Amino acid sequence: RREALEGILYTSPWIIGFWVFVAGPLFASMWFSLTKYNVLRSPQFIGLQNYIVAFTNDPLFYPSIWRTFYFALLSVPLAMVGSLFVALLLNQKLVGTTVWRTLYFLPTLTPIVAAALLWRWMLNPDVGLINYLLEQIGIDGPGWLSSTTWAIPALVIMGLWASVGGSRMIIFLAGLQDVPTELLEAAEIDGAGAWAKFWKVTLPMITPTVFFNLVLGIIFALRTFDIAFVSTAGGPARATWFISLHIYQNAFVSFDMGYASALAWVFFVILFTLTFVQFRLSGRWVFYAGER
Repeated sequence: RREALEGILYTSPWIIGFWVFVAGPLFASMWFSLTKYNVLRSPQFIGLQNYIVAFTNDPLFYPSIWRTFYFALLSVPLAMVGSLFVALLLNQKLVGTTVWRTLYFLPTLTPIVAAALLWRWMLNPDVGLINYLLEQIGIDGPGWLSSTTWAIPALVIMGLWASVGGSRMIIFLAGLQDVPTELLEAAEIDGAGAWAKFWKVTLPMITPTVFFNLVLGIIFALRTFDIAFVSTAGGPARATWFISLHIYQNAFVSFDMGYASALAWVFFVILFTLTFVQFRLSGRWVFYAGER
């Protein structure tokens, strides 16, 4: 009993923090989603009215969902392939590999606001570095962040700058280093080339790592907020008005906390459903070394 009390005592800071900063706000937002609440007045219970408004009477709800998924559809595959490619390069036994690994990881340490401001200058259609380089090879660069067509691709490029060489790359690198060398050597003896070894041996062995990065990558892409908020504030003409920005606008600009909470719970259900489907389908292609 004494050991149990000591265990509770040692874990109590975490338990208290969890209930105060995680579980408490979570349950509070669930309650607020069923109320009309503008911070200044007490919440007034209105049932499912906020959810009905979101699905039937909010002209920005469905477009914001579509733009969010469009951003994820572009960014996740590029980030996955790019980070895996960099991890494959850094997994080679070359001189100075440790230095290169450090250099590729450094962009992750840059504050996102500072990086977004830097990219705003680089993507400036008039004086930006990107359009200047394109002009040198005879290409007329687009408006990027000022174009309704190119704004989301521009945000994807900004996101890739950090994600390709960041934690996703480190996780891939750890998975690659865990591939048994015996399997690679056996494939080489059988006459397999570099591509065959990667496709038939390496990739199947790192499918748990691929799955982990895929799940987190989709979640992070769908809940992206900072680069859009700093770079475009949802513009131009709401071309980058993601669901996260829509929630922020209703919560902290319009102070409609009840409706913002309802939007957040709808978004949570979408993320949960996507994650659940991914886990259900993972058994078809994810291989764990300990399984038979």
